[in-house]
Amino acid sequence: MTIKAFLFDLDGVIVDTAIFHYQAWRRMANELGFDISEEFNEQLKGISRVESLEIILQHGNLVLPEERKAELAAQKNQWYLELVSRMTPDDILPGVPAFFSQVHDAGIKTALGSVSKNARLILERIGMSNVFGTVIDGNKIARGKPDPEVFLKGAEELGVSPADCVVFEDAVAGIEAAKRGGMLAVGIGSPNVLTQADIVWPSLEHVTVTQLLKSLDRSAGLDVY
Repeated sequence: MTIKAFLFDLDGVIVDTAIFHYQAWRRMANELGFDISEEFNEQLKGISRVESLEIILQHGNLVLPEERKAELAAQKNQWYLELVSRMTPDDILPGVPAFFSQVHDAGIKTALGSVSKNARLILERIGMSNVFGTVIDGNKIARGKPDPEVFLKGAEELGVSPADCVVFEDAVAGIEAAKRGGMLAVGIGSPNVLTQADIVWPSLEHVTVTQLLKSLDRSAGLDVY
């Protein structure tokens, strides 16, 4: 097995828009008469807008018709986009540009795998539109994470076997999606949370491609050269 491609989640790995999602969802919940905490918002990471809305409505003990739910989802997205539209390259997480430079130099293919339908807008705002070999977002998939579809499509469009791919994820659902897709998973965050990941780093800052591949080699017994 030789690593040929890196597939990256967007939120929490390349940028951190979780606070924008939280602010928009909380505004919606408040208008419906209840509140959500930042701790509650953690369980919404890595899943689709529709699934997030269902979890929030359940939390608020609300049962609404599909038409109303569609209106709420659209309103939340509008609030979120207002916040995203202010993003700049300064919002890229520390270490990401240097790491991607190394990935390019190493000849490793890259894909973005995000359930967000706004992924391309975010990439445009932060100046990373042309970094990836392919972009799989919420507009190109039918099933969100933990279903592996988003990563399997990324591997397919790159022309790489899933077994030769490494996924970078900060969410439990994303790590599960990677493993279900037969890929290695690098967790970005806490090892106490991302327990299914093959290895976990707090961020991409100070991480080198060589260092990461050697860590995967020790963890999974790979031929990385």
